[in-house]
Amino acid sequence: MSRVPAARRAIFLMFYASTVLLLSARARAKPSAADADTLQKIVVTATLRAMPDIELAGSATVLGAHTLRAAGEQHFEDVLPLVPNLNWSGDTSRPRYFQIRGIGELEQYQGAPNPSVGFIIDDVDFSGLGSAATLFDIARIQVLRGPQATIDGANALAGLIVVQSEAPAEQFGGRVELGAGDYGTRSYGAVVTGPVPSLDSAFRIAAQRYVSNGFYTNAYLHRNNTNNRDETTVRGRWRYQPDKNLRVDLTVLHVAINNGYDAWAIDNSRTTQSDQPGEDVQHSTGISLHSVYRGWHAATLTGIATYARSLIGYGYDGDWGNEQLWAPYTYQYSEFQARQRSTRSLELRLASRARPGIGWLVGVYGFEMREGLSDTNLGVYVDPIQQYASTTDSVLTSRYRARNVALYGELDGELGPRTRWSIGVRGERHTTRYHDLTVNPGAPSTSNAFSPSYALWGGHVSLDYALRPDEHLYALISRGYKAGGFNLSQGLPADERLFGSESLIDYEIGHKLLADHGRVQSDTSLFYMRRQSPQLKTGTQLVADDPNTFVFYTGNASSGYSYGVESSLRWRATRTVTFGAAGGWLQTLYRGFVQNGVLLPDRPLPHAPDWQGAVNAEWQDPRGPYARIDVTGMGGFYYDLPPNPTRSHPYGLANVKVGWKGARYDVDLWVRNVLNKDYTVRGFYFGDVPPNFPNALYTQLGDPRTWGADLTMRF
Repeated sequence: MSRVPAARRAIFLMFYASTVLLLSARARAKPSAADADTLQKIVVTATLRAMPDIELAGSATVLGAHTLRAAGEQHFEDVLPLVPNLNWSGDTSRPRYFQIRGIGELEQYQGAPNPSVGFIIDDVDFSGLGSAATLFDIARIQVLRGPQATIDGANALAGLIVVQSEAPAEQFGGRVELGAGDYGTRSYGAVVTGPVPSLDSAFRIAAQRYVSNGFYTNAYLHRNNTNNRDETTVRGRWRYQPDKNLRVDLTVLHVAINNGYDAWAIDNSRTTQSDQPGEDVQHSTGISLHSVYRGWHAATLTGIATYARSLIGYGYDGDWGNEQLWAPYTYQYSEFQARQRSTRSLELRLASRARPGIGWLVGVYGFEMREGLSDTNLGVYVDPIQQYASTTDSVLTSRYRARNVALYGELDGELGPRTRWSIGVRGERHTTRYHDLTVNPGAPSTSNAFSPSYALWGGHVSLDYALRPDEHLYALISRGYKAGGFNLSQGLPADERLFGSESLIDYEIGHKLLADHGRVQSDTSLFYMRRQSPQLKTGTQLVADDPNTFVFYTGNASSGYSYGVESSLRWRATRTVTFGAAGGWLQTLYRGFVQNGVLLPDRPLPHAPDWQGAVNAEWQDPRGPYARIDVTGMGGFYYDLPPNPTRSHPYGLANVKVGWKGARYDVDLWVRNVLNKDYTVRGFYFGDVPPNFPNALYTQLGDPRTWGADLTMRF
């Protein structure tokens, strides 16, 4: 290990240590005249029991409604850089696949869903379908880092992302929002909420549509909207609460993502040459029924039932070119996937009421997913010079079903007046059934059938010690797990068709502080995660002149690890000025990964930058004017596993928003990526240019500089 990384680590740790010492000193300071201007306290509700963030024995980030509106515009993508050690992979129009602490999927072109990062919107599981995370009328987004097996089981090996919409209000009201910007951007939405006293209820309805031409120009088709965005969100909530002992929430969500997908150019620019631009469509409808009964003296009963259905269309131009660009060669490939996914779940949870002594919680959970896929690949290549021709058309249809049944429990109590402990465990049975059929014109059809099942378990043990009421230390050991699966690519040896389950143990210590009488809050965690039989996916192109023969393979390495630091800071400097910062430092490695009998080199995980950071400053004058600036940055990372040797470059971005907040209306002027920095969100390394098809790096760019204005009117 070189001296430079060691020095960087030492400086990083010294910075956080000095920050903690400084804040501890401020915590002992005498009250100031501005003590009334304190930070809003954060409550984490994504856990089995809601609790103040400062008492949570774990690393978490909560983005509230104010932050989502001040730092974001339309999608979770806008605020994702505010979360330490959270990244996403492109290859879609919106973030669909996430990585927490370097662990998570990069794509799903074939096979069955098997997510490492859980993604939930209003109790409905949308893991692997993150495009549904539009921000309109969202109350909070919570990110729990590290394995969350006790809460969410196999889907949360790396962590859990929970999105919660705004609840119905007890008074009638609403708002209308209008927006416009460059690249043909425009949006309009409305919210209506209020009580229905005759039914002991309240309701909330929100709807929005957002459109943009996208940020690419197709030179061949002479169009500027082949990478467009067209996103519609409708949310409805009904809350029935006849008395203080019973509350029932019914939530309905429909998100229609009708985006184009034409984001790859031969020269890695924003000018594409494709003659068959693709699409990235997701229509997701979800329903959840969440009831809480507190009428018993000793316990609270919670029931959660959900159903969701998603229709997904994903297609792209496989050669990224056209007949003029490739002349005299005939070179044209395309792929289109039509996917249907439905999920349903039922959870019952019985928990002891808050009181001194030992608290307990037990629950049972059932989940079923069904998915159907039709994957059409069309391609032809003709080399008139070498007099060579090939056609590789195929249609794959598949059906998949997975069922999870889990039993979990949690105990917590006090070791003394300052020390609390918690123990949780979850046991899960995961069964699957898969069948597919591939039809190749002029060749025999092929099929696969798999039905593996797994018995899995995980949990946690934690201690929380209160140095003072507003300063806590914690230690956590948690175990996560993930079910195994299967590979579909033809030509793999029999012993590589199936891959096994994996497990992860997270060792974590942390310090949380609310200082200066509520004006300063800090949160720092140090973690080391050890993976056993980690699942890794890589790929290679089997036929040089056919980019659609780029096949994927998932296998188990022998071991791996991730370790690092996560920290955040909020400071209410004055009555009108607030500062914030968040950062993560991450090191990852896998060992002993074999593909086709070849031991691949050990190296860091893909999409796992070694550092991430975000700082912001916000000024809000009570008379109306306000301004906010966000600066975010990220270190370089590998785009993929071998044989892809390429890495991204570090980058930094700045976003600015200014405006006026009135009693009945808000006006915002915003600029994102102010300096118009080019940065990449995905990279492939393969051959795509005839006739020799040399390997080269092809990248998808993130959003360029954009600007616009929003008007919000409340009633």
